[in-house]
Amino acid sequence: MLPDAAIKVGSLSVYYGDPFCSRKIQQSISELTTSLNPGDRDIVILCIGTDRSTGDSLGPLVGTRLTQLKNGGFEVFGTLDEPVHAVNLVDVMEGINSRYHNPFIIAVDACLGKADRVGYINVKPGVLFPGTALQKSLPAVGDLHISGIVNVGGFLEHLVLQNTRLNLVFKMAEVIARGLAGFNR
Repeated sequence: MLPDAAIKVGSLSVYYGDPFCSRKIQQSISELTTSLNPGDRDIVILCIGTDRSTGDSLGPLVGTRLTQLKNGGFEVFGTLDEPVHAVNLVDVMEGINSRYHNPFIIAVDACLGKADRVGYINVKPGVLFPGTALQKSLPAVGDLHISGIVNVGGFLEHLVLQNTRLNLVFKMAEVIARGLAGFNR
């Protein structure tokens, strides 16, 4: 359980079309990382999702773009070439934990939400619960997380994710990647 102060410091919910969205994401990540990671833990960006479902491709798109923009201050797992998804998440986490001692993980994933929140990007402290929209039981991951609301949830989520506009997901991924790439610890 996080202290109330940690929940408020740096948390963000911003529409991807905001002209300062990437900068706000960068600032939020910097604030949260400073408050949650006072030591010198290695930073790992874990981008979750699959390119087999348009709505669920947010994570791999962010990871791929980050590898192009990367500033060298962190390692990226989860790209279009090597996605991290429900089938391999446990193995990837074991690999990360064997490679890094107590890494600070920033998890990135798509999510479903209310109609008026589609297009919003959330940056929050604490773990991410991947696969929730599809009632999958996967391990919680991350010390802080970024979630992008790509479509409306509540009914037939699997079909909703498959019928999400790639244009929206692509634009959201670009904004998130720029925010992460500009972050310096």
